[in-house]
Amino acid sequence: MTKAINIDSLLGGDIIKIGGGNPLVLFAGPCVIEGHEKTIRTAERLKDIASESSIALIFKSSYDKANRTSLHSYRGPGISEGLSILNEVKMKVGIPILSDIHRFEEIDQAAQVLDVLQIPAFLCRQTDFIIETAKTGKVINLKKGQFLSPWDMKNIIEKVESVGNEKILLTERGTSFGYNNLVADMRSLSIMRGFGYPVVFDATHSIQLPGGKGTASDGQREFVPNISRAAVAVGIDAIFMEVHEDPDQALCDGPNSISLDSLPELLMQIKKIDDIVKGT
Repeated sequence: MTKAINIDSLLGGDIIKIGGGNPLVLFAGPCVIEGHEKTIRTAERLKDIASESSIALIFKSSYDKANRTSLHSYRGPGISEGLSILNEVKMKVGIPILSDIHRFEEIDQAAQVLDVLQIPAFLCRQTDFIIETAKTGKVINLKKGQFLSPWDMKNIIEKVESVGNEKILLTERGTSFGYNNLVADMRSLSIMRGFGYPVVFDATHSIQLPGGKGTASDGQREFVPNISRAAVAVGIDAIFMEVHEDPDQALCDGPNSISLDSLPELLMQIKKIDDIVKGT
């Protein structure tokens, strides 16, 4: 069993517990912030959906996607405006926040707002960057690079632990399988859980087709329910999904995002599986 990582739920002083045999937690939100009103509206809807499903929610969205396929891809509003919007989600909607950081200059500013600092998959081997992020004392979500084996994550864990931070989450997001394709290896989830920290399965990026459209990534969102159910059956601690009001019109990662309308039924299914696996 993994250790439990505690995150303030912002709701009456309750704590969200990830890992340690606790019920499944949902990380969900649009890939990137597409504006103030849309972000608040999406967060409020997600909160209602998660509450109806009896699943704890952590909202995720990026203020700047610095790892887009094309120079001309939409990246987001930037750190100042983006963090302001995320802070309003946190305070107004009352849910914890996760976002990814890409540069040393962002760390301190982001740590003042975010409850979970995410190390993007492409930066998961950048030792100095990981160590500086870990020094904030915040919960660190380490995304396993598409180019790494699950056992390679042990070395990355040690980098975070080296500064006394043991608030670690490990996220599987698929492994490169030839050109412009990923495959989700369910063995990875069990292997990484063996390191003692909670494991998150990124269901929507695992069906992404990186660079599949030439100047943008493609995806196969129709497979999200299948691999989500499979991962929860393995016994993961949290599931990560990018959701959007209208995925076909999303400014980033639309092909691998699922619609808000489809989320309630999927959550109902995986909640039942999680209850069976964990005996809750």
